Amino acid sequence: MTPLLEVRGLRRRFGPVVALDGVDLALAAGELVGLVGPDGAGKSTLLRCLVGVLDPGPGKDGGVAAVDGVSWARAPKGGRARLGYMPQQFSLYGDLSVDENLRFFADLFDVPRKAFAERRERLLGITRLGPAKDRPAGKLSGGMYKKLAIACALLHDPRALVLDEPTNGVDPVSRRELWALLYEFVKAGVGVLVATAYMDEVARCGRVAMLHRGKILREGTPGALLAGFAGAVLEVRIADRRHFDEIVDADPRVIAATPAGASLKLITGDADAADVEARLVAAGAEVTRGAPDFEDLYLVASHAATRGA
Repeated sequence: MTPLLEVRGLRRRFGPVVALDGVDLALAAGELVGLVGPDGAGKSTLLRCLVGVLDPGPGKDGGVAAVDGVSWARAPKGGRARLGYMPQQFSLYGDLSVDENLRFFADLFDVPRKAFAERRERLLGITRLGPAKDRPAGKLSGGMYKKLAIACALLHDPRALVLDEPTNGVDPVSRRELWALLYEFVKAGVGVLVATAYMDEVARCGRVAMLHRGKILREGTPGALLAGFAGAVLEVRIADRRHFDEIVDADPRVIAATPAGASLKLITGDADAADVEARLVAAGAEVTRGAPDFEDLYLVASHAATRGA
């Protein structure tokens, strides 16, 4: 099956900065893919290349970015009509109401009047923005604003929806509602690609690509990624916190150490875990093994990539 969107061997730089370095990624119909990484990892650049806003570029850049199997360089003008794209800073018109923003973007996408009436009602219902349809967009809460932005991106009934950090800056309840909204679109057969810096959102995706310094570190289902965790999580209790800090700071095998409730959470490579644990126990600490989460997975993978570079 031909992917809705795809990049192969994608390289993109801005002056001396390498934003993307040989990235392969695809999005299929009815699939929810998460693109995860911290700020500066290259997420926004990758999304812009996927939707044809940026081309790979000349010189040392290159690769292929395609829609429905056709390179953006040769794609018909209607290629973008099959996509819905919400950039990180999606700018609605704050003085216009929810309904007026929908009408404006419908005109922008040249949506027929009858089709607009049907889609407007459906999107207002799914997003639960109906009661706020007369409220100015500038007076919406963060979560409602993002829902309206998604609704505007879907007015022309695209096959693929690409969202750049849609849950950034919204409260936990709104985040949950936004993800529930994305599931509705996936269930209807829309391919959804979501870029996020929140590692806890990885588990919500069908497939995940972890991006680090312009390269894909890991890709797969959430379960498979966690099963392949190549590190160890140590939960440490120690009476003298300063003594713990001295041990950890002097040990290059420790990848990360953070407070976790009454304990301290320490991440290390799997091969180093036994020796690090022995050092802590010898210093009077109580150490137990913990289960990794996706933040731990990213830390270990990015540490290995940096060390191997």
